Amino acid sequence: MLAREQKKSVIDQYGTHATDTGSPEVQVALLSERIGQLTDHFKTHQKDHGSRRGLLMLVSKRRRLLDYLKQYDSERYKTVVQRLGLRK
Repeated sequence: MLAREQKKSVIDQYGTHATDTGSPEVQVALLSERIGQLTDHFKTHQKDHGSRRGLLMLVSKRRRLLDYLKQYDSERYKTVVQRLGLRK
């Protein structure tokens, strides 16, 4: 799990307003942070298949949120992808 301070900094960075905690941008940023942590975890724990399943679920949830954002507001989608560096 993300530490409270780390989560707050991600929310402050990607939120659209002061009390924003649930917009798709914030959710995608939090999921990306968690995915990065799990990726580092697997460099030392290759056989942790339970966590690998969790990682796959997080990746698919992020994909669904990005698809939603792309469908309803393509400009917000482009800015989120660019800020997070998700696409090449």
